[in-house]
Amino acid sequence: MTAPVLLAVALAATCAGLLAAPRHRFAAPAPAPDRDVGQQALLLRLRPFLVPLAFVGGWALVSGTPGLVAGAVGAGLSWRVLGRTESPTARRRREELEHDLPVAVQLLGACLEAGAATSTALADVAEALPGAVAQELLLVRHRLALGVDPATVWAEVGEHPQLGPLGRSLVRAHRSGASVRDTVAALAAELAAQSRARTDVLARGVEVRAATPLGLCFLPAFVLLGVVPLVVGVFSSMRLFG
Repeated sequence: MTAPVLLAVALAATCAGLLAAPRHRFAAPAPAPDRDVGQQALLLRLRPFLVPLAFVGGWALVSGTPGLVAGAVGAGLSWRVLGRTESPTARRRREELEHDLPVAVQLLGACLEAGAATSTALADVAEALPGAVAQELLLVRHRLALGVDPATVWAEVGEHPQLGPLGRSLVRAHRSGASVRDTVAALAAELAAQSRARTDVLARGVEVRAATPLGLCFLPAFVLLGVVPLVVGVFSSMRLFG
């Protein structure tokens, strides 16, 4: 074996050993009670080994100077892609925000429809819907309680990856003078429609994934009972020797 291949094998064996190691070796220190550090993603922890593996793989695949260039490009891309790996804690929080946002906006609209002020409505929604959405809404409420301009507060919320629709809708309402209650009600209807559409897409995906194994199970029976007798019959009726 050449040196690049040997090095690639050694790095691959190291990664395999790390993956097979007991989980406590990768355990992060106990998080402080006042901050959520989460668990670092596995691929991000293995980045110091996977990036050299990508370099050696490119070097082994394309020999010579072009191989060094290909390895460097592969290593750079691997570092960039692995650096964007989302930790399990961040992923769970993002999914929770995406799932709970339509319900939170509907509750917010109901509170505003009942005549509550925006700060009071935010507190009521946070109390009724604890979790990541409640934490974000309480931060907004605290800023509003400190006297920060509502348009500025909602403009910052508009830059949030998940709460952006709520922030952008309310900042438009504050700047245009439109009714906040009507704006939240319209946004609640829009988010509910989007949520139903995503649910329909997921349901159709489940149907496809459920039908695939069933089709694979029936495929051998179809071949044996339908295709094989047909082929045997055709060849039986043919005179191969005159």
